[in-house]
Amino acid sequence: MSCETIRLWCINFGSKCAKRLKRKHQGYGDTFFIDEVFVKINGKQYYLWRAVDQDGDVVDVFLQSRRDGAAAKRLFKRFLRSHGDEPRRIVTVKLRSYGVAHRELIPESIHAMTQYANNRVEQSHAPTRVRERGMRSLQSAKQAGKFLSVHATVYNLFNLARHLIKASHYRTLREAAFRN
Repeated sequence: MSCETIRLWCINFGSKCAKRLKRKHQGYGDTFFIDEVFVKINGKQYYLWRAVDQDGDVVDVFLQSRRDGAAAKRLFKRFLRSHGDEPRRIVTVKLRSYGVAHRELIPESIHAMTQYANNRVEQSHAPTRVRERGMRSLQSAKQAGKFLSVHATVYNLFNLARHLIKASHYRTLREAAFRN
């Protein structure tokens, strides 16, 4: 089987598998960590916005060309739609766009912006960067958005807090993940 066959399979069936995995997901926590990272696609700079819950599960990934209040509001609306109810607490960096979206969409939740509090989501960018390097960068914004959302969903399936569970339980969870 060639790499091109796998790439075409991912384009055709990746989003369907991701939707199915999202439906089977057990739910997210009540604290969200939100951050953005710069991504170059075909020489143009984009912003990859990511929302992660307290367990390290990626709630939503959103690729945009802007980094302003309207873009932050779109991200908040997306993850509120996928999450269902409001988070109790949101942790972000001190970018003013987050404050705008927080005040307008979910003013009841706590908004924390202390230094180093956002390290959980900063660490969640690493697997995406590894995949991006392996692919030798991303070529189109549309395909990058599709790939990154599917990658985040599949990453949730295989991301277990191994340091918190026994080895026998970890093996059982791994086998269940591969059966899905």
